[in-house]
Amino acid sequence: MRRRLTARQAIAAVGEDFVEAVAPPGAEIPADGPLSWSGYADSRARATDRTGEEESVVHGLATVGGHPCVLISFEFGFLGGSLGRRTGDRLEAAYETARSRRLPLVSLIATGGSRMQEGMVALTQLQRVARASSRLRAAGLPQLAVLRDPTTGGGWATLGAGADVILALPGAQIGFAGSRVRPTDADPSAYTAEGQLVTGHVDAVVGAAELPGTLGRWLGALGAAGGAPLLPAPVPDALSDAGLPATGWDAVRQARSSARPRAEAYLDAYFDHLLPLSGDRCGGTDPGLLCGFGLRGERPIAYVAQCGTATRPAGYRTAARVIRLADRLGVPVLTLIDTPGAANDAEAERAGAGAAIADAFAAIAEARVPLTTLVIGEGGSGGALALAAPDNTYVTRDSYFSVIAPELAAAILKRSPDAVRVTADQLRLRPQDLVELGIARGIAAPGAPPL
Repeated sequence: MRRRLTARQAIAAVGEDFVEAVAPPGAEIPADGPLSWSGYADSRARATDRTGEEESVVHGLATVGGHPCVLISFEFGFLGGSLGRRTGDRLEAAYETARSRRLPLVSLIATGGSRMQEGMVALTQLQRVARASSRLRAAGLPQLAVLRDPTTGGGWATLGAGADVILALPGAQIGFAGSRVRPTDADPSAYTAEGQLVTGHVDAVVGAAELPGTLGRWLGALGAAGGAPLLPAPVPDALSDAGLPATGWDAVRQARSSARPRAEAYLDAYFDHLLPLSGDRCGGTDPGLLCGFGLRGERPIAYVAQCGTATRPAGYRTAARVIRLADRLGVPVLTLIDTPGAANDAEAERAGAGAAIADAFAAIAEARVPLTTLVIGEGGSGGALALAAPDNTYVTRDSYFSVIAPELAAAILKRSPDAVRVTADQLRLRPQDLVELGIARGIAAPGAPPL
């Protein structure tokens, strides 16, 4: 059986220089709690004897990967890491410390949920946490969660799922329903870190040995945001030496070439470190869309990159999530466009394709931070435009951008298949056409500023 770390062991595993906060004063609570639950005082006393803690959370200031933060750690050995009134006092104090000191908040969570012996008084602590989290979010400060085993109930539905970046330890039990209250025929894999990753509710599953470094890099990226000048992300250098296409159909063929550089190559060349974010928090992921934050030198830049496939609703929702997070933290955004268009199959329609695309358009339109776009391949209709920066879009020589694919345009216009090439010319979708039309600001070249 895997050994479960105590709250203080979990802190020591990821941070240094921990200074514990003094427990805040709270309202007087009867010995057996607000419900006068017989034996509750004895249960608390035994939990203290067993763990050395007075409550189910420990919090204070710490340094993680060289970056100061406010750290919260749950003690599962104290009544299952449950949330009661005194827990709410400590959590609210931790959030307020992060807000007043302008520090990121990191939560190391291991909890079974709300404390039954305190009834509705315990349950309403979730509202306190949600309110404190909202205030921290409004202050433009990041929240990171590490999901230990187990993370269930209200702790998952507030500190966990409400965080900006959600990391989970391998094999951790994660879910709103704990093991004793979920349906007996429920698929157990749905309640694991790995299952939550697949369904878009967790950003990454990180091993214990890699966790300190991963947290440090995230804090470096998100914590550095506030001091960085708010300048647009530089336009990436083109990775292809392709020439300008002579015809519209030549442009389409170059963009569809299997030899053309893809998003992964552009991201690797552009960033020194990549910190991926995954999932739309609504039950879906899109492997054809890469999102996250990257470090270019010490400068954080958020990225959204299409990988040449039809982008699915989960992809657009994930992109909108990342763009809004970057906007709140004051981080510029880079988008790489490469898609034949939005997915339009029946599954995509059932998953809300229209609403997801509309939300991506809205996230771009509402962003106060600068956005930069480079079209690196196919720019297929609204499915591409939804992630393009207005007035700051560039193109590569082996790309095109079009209101619709020339084959589909010809079909809609009831032209013969032989007219596709002529239609491609009429659409004026070549890189040089896009610059002339004012759609693109310039054409990216290898190792040189855009033309």
